[in-house]
Amino acid sequence: MRIPKTWVPLITKKVVDGIISKQLVTPRIPMEQLLANTEELIMDELLTEDRVNEEVREILKKHNSEIERGRVDYRKLFELTKQKIVKERSLIL
Repeated sequence: MRIPKTWVPLITKKVVDGIISKQLVTPRIPMEQLLANTEELIMDELLTEDRVNEEVREILKKHNSEIERGRVDYRKLFELTKQKIVKERSLIL
């Protein structure tokens, strides 16, 4: 995740307040629940990249001996594998 987790509640409040103040939506649930639900959605989206990174590490760990023998740049292989997963799943990071 590229931003600190402690910022998520602040970002959530700012986004929700902005949407409501511009009358783009009319909340039908209590504000606390709206903020909690929105914060959960934002956190899930932000953690997507962390989950992909972990998956790439696991994939590369299985092929560690081949990587070492081939003297392949781990960082470059990591990025290529990550790009492939992102493209296959149509993710936006």
